[in-house]
Amino acid sequence: MDSLELNKACAAVLVAGIAFMGASLIGDALVSPHKLAKTAYQVELPEAAKPGGEAAAPEPPVALLLASADPARGEAGVKAQGCVACHSFNEGGKAGVGPNLYGVVGQAHGRMAGYAYSAALKGKAGAWTYEALNEWLKKPSAYAPGTKMSYAGLADPKKRADIIDYLHTLAAKPEPLPPAP
Repeated sequence: MDSLELNKACAAVLVAGIAFMGASLIGDALVSPHKLAKTAYQVELPEAAKPGGEAAAPEPPVALLLASADPARGEAGVKAQGCVACHSFNEGGKAGVGPNLYGVVGQAHGRMAGYAYSAALKGKAGAWTYEALNEWLKKPSAYAPGTKMSYAGLADPKKRADIIDYLHTLAAKPEPLPPAP
């Protein structure tokens, strides 16, 4: 490429840049935005969600929630939440993206042989109690920080109780439900 062609290419780039800058300046001069006096659409937040608002009311104990739980609603909830995409629920079922959940209530964390649990979950001591399952379903990342389960959680305590009650039925000898207070 000779120097004349190189000069033409550089000139084209510079002219394009000057044209875009000029168009921007003209556009800014023609359109002058104004600040709104107040928000056009106000979103009302509940008191608990506002900064400095009251804390949310504490949830009832799991035993009380389980007293009115329904395993049929829990099974429907498992399907609605998409749990079946990652987990199996039958006796002897294979692990998918997540472990098989048959007989999970009362069993140790990280119990399924051959499934690669995250270090966060393997490090949890104890068994999957009703309280532990409730906290896990509420927000897995808060229960076991660093878990590889990407599920965000289920905020509704009644729906969680239904799912826990359904999981409780998935065992040859189900763990007894805690007595309601």
